[in-house]
Amino acid sequence: MGRLFGTDGVRGVAITELTCETAMKIGRAAALVLTKGLDRKAKIFIGKDTRISSDILEAALCAGICSVGADAVILGVVPTPAVAMLVSEKGADAGVMISASHNSVEFNGIKLFSSTGYKLSDETEDEIERLVSNPEEITLASHTDVGRILHYTEACEDYISHVTGSIKANLDGMKIALDCANGSSSATAEKMFTRLGAEVLMIHAEPDGTNINKNCGSTHMGDLQKFVVENGCDCGLAFDGDADRCLAVDENGNLVDGDQLIAICSKAYKEDGRLKNNAAVVTVMSNLGFRIFAEENGIDAVMTAVGDRYVLEEMLKSGYIIGGEQSGHIIFIEEASTGDGQLSGAKVLEILKNKGQKLSDAASIMTVLPQVLKNITITPDVKGLWSTKPAIMSLVAKHEETLGTAGRIFIRESGTEPLLRVMIEGKDKTQIEAMANEICDMIKAELGV
Repeated sequence: MGRLFGTDGVRGVAITELTCETAMKIGRAAALVLTKGLDRKAKIFIGKDTRISSDILEAALCAGICSVGADAVILGVVPTPAVAMLVSEKGADAGVMISASHNSVEFNGIKLFSSTGYKLSDETEDEIERLVSNPEEITLASHTDVGRILHYTEACEDYISHVTGSIKANLDGMKIALDCANGSSSATAEKMFTRLGAEVLMIHAEPDGTNINKNCGSTHMGDLQKFVVENGCDCGLAFDGDADRCLAVDENGNLVDGDQLIAICSKAYKEDGRLKNNAAVVTVMSNLGFRIFAEENGIDAVMTAVGDRYVLEEMLKSGYIIGGEQSGHIIFIEEASTGDGQLSGAKVLEILKNKGQKLSDAASIMTVLPQVLKNITITPDVKGLWSTKPAIMSLVAKHEETLGTAGRIFIRESGTEPLLRVMIEGKDKTQIEAMANEICDMIKAELGV
């Protein structure tokens, strides 16, 4: 067995790769590791997205949790950040979110949170994984020591109240479109943004178990871009399947990505004297345009490895309060312990309202440099091999020399999907597109994929 945990929990094709047995074992091991040392019965919250497989995996996780004496508290369909918030605020001992985020419906995943509402360290994940692989070390509960399955019916309402309580502006007069990706935000977004005062138009908010992320949401922005223009909206917000991401569309139908949203928020915070340590945290995949924006506005752009967990680690370590990824994972550490798409969208709308700005004007503070991102599907037997191939490395070095300081090439294996990602930035879109295609062709030939 390879390592279970990727950059964002455990993920795989539901039932065949991420099996019920595996989910049960993870529930059992996580309950033991995350509630170690308690002198009372532990309580673990479980949320899920709208995938057809989420109910099955929920049942398996509950079985594992209860089999070692902890209570499993079912939250129902909620956003991932709702699980993190509720665990912390309601005194649960751990949290589980069943979701494969932006992935298509055949995938599912398991994300774990500690009692503080934060994602787990690598060391804690390793301890859970060791118990999953060594079930003989586990002592099962018996008789009256087994756990119960309980239900918490106010999870969505409590989460909505938390987010709306974090926004001080009334959004009256704003007409916004919300694309819920037929996922978790379908249960919260309309009520949340209506309560904030906006006129709300909904799309892709009718989940049926099979349509999550299907040509919609933050990974497929075309429908929202068209809808915003046709309906005369001030802007649109798109979430992913578990609503921890947010991307936006301005009034003209133009995409506003995560880098631009972080730029808007960090500049507004700086102007208000609230940008602690005068910095925003982004990853190495962020557009070069963000670094230029930061330099022009006297803001430190702090870089981390790809993954919102690494952004969060840097924020906690150094006292930064805004950070995130180009993909729309944005963390406002003063209000949330993980990326929160709906909170991020509400924060941006609050800024627009307070400044009397259109989103197009707010987003113009950052120029997005041309960027090409190509994905290559790889098999487990070739993972990690691309960087050992002289022909690939020679070609990359050649193109890096051509780009010089005006661009860059970044290649990495995805932590959540069987993909190798090739990203190139530069001033000439045609040039970098050709470079990316040449590198991808070389990788495919060298790896035989």
